[in-house]
Parts: sequence; C-alpha cells; structure tokens
Amino acid sequence: MSATAMLATIRRALGQTSRIASRRLSTVVASAPPENALLASEVLPAISQTSAPLVGSDESGPVSLAFAGARPLYLQLSSLIRPEENVDPSDELVELDPHVFAHPIRRDILHLCVVHHLDCQRQGSANTKTRGEVRGSGHKIRPQKGSGRARLGDAQSPMLRGGGVAFGPKPRDFATKLNRKVIQMGMRVALSARLKEHSLGVVKSLEWPGFKTSELQRRIEELGWKRTLFVTGQEEIPDGLRRAGSNLLGVDMVTAEELNVYSALKWPRLVLDLQAVEWFERALGRPSSVPPHEYGL
Repeated sequence: MSATAMLATIRRALGQTSRIASRRLSTVVASAPPENALLASEVLPAISQTSAPLVGSDESGPVSLAFAGARPLYLQLSSLIRPEENVDPSDELVELDPHVFAHPIRRDILHLCVVHHLDCQRQGSANTKTRGEVRGSGHKIRPQKGSGRARLGDAQSPMLRGGGVAFGPKPRDFATKLNRKVIQMGMRVALSARLKEHSLGVVKSLEWPGFKTSELQRRIEELGWKRTLFVTGQEEIPDGLRRAGSNLLGVDMVTAEELNVYSALKWPRLVLDLQAVEWFERALGRPSSVPPHEYGL
C-alpha cells in the first residue's frame, strides 16, 4: 500500500476529511452520464454494505463521500404524470451536487436538528395558580395555639384542597437555539440519507393536470409513492397538485423553503422537482462563481 493510500485509510478511521477542492455543480438533465460519473443506483448499494459512507472505489481502496466533490452524482428521473407511449422518463438523468446529496451521515447532527425543531413546536402554555392567585379570603383558619392541631394560615395554602399549587408550571418558552450552519448541515445529511436509502425521487415538474383526487391516488399507487412528501422549488405549491392531493391520506406538499430536517426524516419518501433540487443546491451548496442553471418550467 502506498503512503497516500495509508494516509487516506488513517483519515477515514479517525473521521477526518481531505481538503480537496470541490467544484460547484448545477442541476442539468442529460441523456447519458459522462464516463467519470457515478450513478446513484451503482453508488448506493456499495454505501449500505460498508460501515462508512462510500461513493466508489479505486486501486487504493474505498473513496469516502468527503472526497466525492470532484465526481458528479447522477439520479434517474421519475414522472408524476403518466408518460406517453414508448417514452421512459428514467432514461433521463439529473446531476446532483455531491456536497448536498452525498454528505457523510451524521446522526448527532440529525438529533440536534430534530430536538431543536420539537422544542420550538412546544406551546409552553401550561399555567397553574399560586396561593396568591387563588380566590378567597386571607383570614387565618384557626388560632396559632390552643387547638392542639397543626398550624394553618389562610385557605389558599398548597396543603389544603382548593388551595394554590406550589412550584407549578407557568407559561414559558421551550425554544432552543441552534446555529444556522448546523441546521444547514442537518438538511444536507437528511437529503443524503434519503438518497442512500433509495427513498429520494426527482421529477421534472409537480404540475398535475386536473383536480380529481381519485386520478392522483391511482397514479401514486402505480408509482408506489405511498406516504410521500412532495417538495417543490416554486414559491407556492402547484394548484393542480394542491387541489387533488390536499385530502389524500399519507401525502403532503411543501415548498423547498418550508422543508425542515424533521419533516425530511419523518416522511418515508421525498419527491423533489428540478426547481427544488436547484433551490437546495443554491442554498446548501458551496459558493461558486459559476451561476447555477435556472429552469423555466
């Protein structure tokens, strides 16, 4: 084994990454991948069989996902609308930025993001009355001495039935703070985990012709997309999909800006349109002087 390969093995064992520059990748649809590209269908089986995330291998051994910045990643396209005869949408490929969709899996980052989201969802509206807030007189129940019984003050004492609550809950804010870069890393990890589990799909558009719920339900059953979260890169959800799928059980629609790490992990399958892929690459990808491709769909 060469010195370079040995150094790479030691870095992987220590969880370190190599400082290799990564070029910015834009989302493009290609009829065939380049010779040096990796198909997701070829990459992901190798990932699941190893303890560390992998994207390929060479003579020196496995290549960690941290080294995948210079190697494009391609995914076969799907289609929400029934394609025409003799047309297979899987023949087209979408290029994914490995910095966003092939990030090393960090369970600790996912845990931080999920706890942060759930903390922010807590209402914190529980409220109890103290002895000073309970209605009633402040008259002393009985004399301090002479009765032979325990000492008592007013009727609002926490020891008595109907009295106040000692150390009870009061309205409070349970929200916790988490750095913006940690949340962004959590989204990269969540998208990469969905791609690794073969539960991430990409379609050209989420526009749905018509408003019949039954037709959309039949199409979803044909595709096997039960319990699916549709993510669009547009500012609003397409009107046809929103009307037809708003009352479907196990289906939900959000915009890319509204998607969070908790929802990305909660739903078993994510389906993104090309605009959503472009939005995530622009928001989570590495800065580049080359402007990303814009889709006029």
